[in-house]
Amino acid sequence: MRSLRKKRSALELSLDLLKFILPELLVTHFDLVSHKTESGTLHLCFEEKKDTPKEEKHRILTAHVFHKEIIIQDFPLRGKSVYLHVKRRRWLDKGSGVIVQRDWDLVAQGTRMTIEFAAFLKVLGQYENL
Repeated sequence: MRSLRKKRSALELSLDLLKFILPELLVTHFDLVSHKTESGTLHLCFEEKKDTPKEEKHRILTAHVFHKEIIIQDFPLRGKSVYLHVKRRRWLDKGSGVIVQRDWDLVAQGTRMTIEFAAFLKVLGQYENL
């Protein structure tokens, strides 16, 4: 029992740390399913949780399939490039057979970077032009 509490405590600490370094939306609505470091690059793989969208509570939905994985560049950490591999979920409406999905704004338009990282680079670029 003590070992289980220790593992749960370590997991809670890991999630708390992730909330400081990753977009809140990602940590709240996605599960970190794997990670790896290769050649100075950190890859974090996320899958959208099975929780049905709140705006679709009037439907009977079942988790169906995932969209194709997208890869997003995020802020570097400790000199390592960081890439977020994100799989968004689709649900099937049992009554109508319609596929339902959430509309996430994870990627800055015209880039493959998180919105926060793109905004940071934009501001940084303004200072370079002074």
